[in-house]
Amino acid sequence: MPPPGHILVVCTANICRSPMAAGLLQHALAAQPEPLRSLQVVSAGLAARAGERVSENSILALKKTGIDIAGHRSQPVTQALLDNALVVLCMTESHRQMIELQASPPPARLHLFREFMPQTGDKEIPDPYGGPLRVYEISRDEMVDAIPSLIAYLKTLVAAE
Repeated sequence: MPPPGHILVVCTANICRSPMAAGLLQHALAAQPEPLRSLQVVSAGLAARAGERVSENSILALKKTGIDIAGHRSQPVTQALLDNALVVLCMTESHRQMIELQASPPPARLHLFREFMPQTGDKEIPDPYGGPLRVYEISRDEMVDAIPSLIAYLKTLVAAE
């Protein structure tokens, strides 16, 4: 179990999007001053089976940015993960709705990964599962685009804590 105050990134099976997003966000936080640098990012899936390997194309898409997620193993979302999260970041609106329906209580800070981006447009990150590497790279790039706005939001949270 991660320490209280972790960032939880959620997708469906925890083998494509959320491991990539968690790896990218953890990498970005490592370049920030404390206390952001010490925040732990974990990922989980709403329909995940524990212990599944991350998809090969997710590994390859992040390897191109110098981030290794090959050791990731899937885990299901639990109430404890939600309760102890500083913030929960979902890939799609349906993920957020599932958590709102199933969690008791739902997390106070439940957002989409791309929610804080300044421009209007699609805030969801589609599932690349089963697609070619290029589709995973598009997902990765959508996540990378969201990181600066996420870091800005996290700065406001840790300042308020």
